Amino acid sequence: MPVIEARGWGWRHAGRRAWALRGVDLRIDEGERVLLLGASGAGKSTLLLALAGLLDESGGGEAEGELRVAGRPAAQARDETGIVFQDPETALVMARAGDDVAFGLENRCVPTERIWPRVHAALASVSFPYPEDHRTDALSGGEKQRLAIAGTIALRPRLLLLDEPTANLDPEGAALVRSVLARLAEERSRTLVLVEHRIADALPLVDRVVVIEAGGGVIADGTPSKVFAGERARLDALGVWVPGSPPSAVAHPRDGAGRVLGTARDVAYRYPGSDAWALDGMDLEVREGEAIALVGPNGSGKSTLAMIVAGLLRPARGDARLGRDDAWRLAARQLITRVGTVFQNPEHQFVASRVDDELATGPRRAGRSAEEAGRVVAALLERLHLSHLAAANPFTLSGGEQRRLSVATALATAPPLLVLDEPTFGQDRRTYRELVELLAMHRASAGGVLFATHDTDLVASFADRTITLRAGRAA
Repeated sequence: MPVIEARGWGWRHAGRRAWALRGVDLRIDEGERVLLLGASGAGKSTLLLALAGLLDESGGGEAEGELRVAGRPAAQARDETGIVFQDPETALVMARAGDDVAFGLENRCVPTERIWPRVHAALASVSFPYPEDHRTDALSGGEKQRLAIAGTIALRPRLLLLDEPTANLDPEGAALVRSVLARLAEERSRTLVLVEHRIADALPLVDRVVVIEAGGGVIADGTPSKVFAGERARLDALGVWVPGSPPSAVAHPRDGAGRVLGTARDVAYRYPGSDAWALDGMDLEVREGEAIALVGPNGSGKSTLAMIVAGLLRPARGDARLGRDDAWRLAARQLITRVGTVFQNPEHQFVASRVDDELATGPRRAGRSAEEAGRVVAALLERLHLSHLAAANPFTLSGGEQRRLSVATALATAPPLLVLDEPTFGQDRRTYRELVELLAMHRASAGGVLFATHDTDLVASFADRTITLRAGRAA
């Protein structure tokens, strides 16, 4: 009996005319290790959610065909599956590491005397480096993701689903998680389906590649060598990342740095309830025609510094200015004309129920006419391949689509300064190029760009200067 079997399966999200996936025919047997690929918006996360039994037609979605896990409808086989998401913060629910791993077992009503031996075994299997009473809020991103994986495998799922588990991690944390996945893959005691954009790093973990297409089904299936050799041209045309094809972007020429757009002087910040400083004495200056990269491990203060420069956090010490004004004192109507901001989690900044309305919000607040706002919206939708989603709810988009929408909202008011947190997250080869080209055009037109990222390719191809942070200070 296959672990996964799909026959003509499809899913349409609530409120959408187009099907996210349709006509999916797929069989995955016990112990296989599968890399699931597709362009941004192809339906990869949708398929994983369906396999985990997390798609429900009662919410307005529509399914067709048949999707079975371990011989049962996916929604009835949740005890056979475990899923690990991109952001480990969404999986951790308890204050102590051991309690977090035990949480799922307690919900499954596992007898008490069996819980802690399984907790200890799961923590050992991911090489968790701390005792079980270690605080979860004191972990790095990679450590949190390893703990999330431990909590999943403690349930002993027959099918393990991983949706870009290293996407939000620094290189060191991503390497730690991949080492855990490598050990799990070697065991062959469970079936593994992995979605990952870092294909070169993921290939040693898998023995099969399945490629899906938006609104369709499986378009390529086989060993990695067979798929990437035989379907390379087609995958390139779709925008799917393939090994040996590094990202490329048009770097528009610039005339050099001009006037100062944003500054930070001796800024410090500590989050409520924390004893440690997230930032402690950072200095920064962003000028016209300049792109500055903020790099460093998870928890080093990159996002905090970016939000202070953007006027969204008030520093506990020091000054942060946009031009001559205190950034945090500017009213929203003033702020959106001075700086465009992209959060690390794009869904945290959406305020409208339609994509086109989301894009129009900034221009309208900035005093643009309805006609002018409409032109801006149409141009950005077209440029970032979102026109077909104009009427969709932003919260129903894929991760890559949400990221493009968040970047588009930052560009919509044509502010002189862009402050971006992981701007290339979740993109396929085609949309990656479009995003970076838009940023390069902004810089070439005397705009400034400050971006926090783990994307080493983006840093190498686009950054004029790089600032490395560690523990809230410049390294």
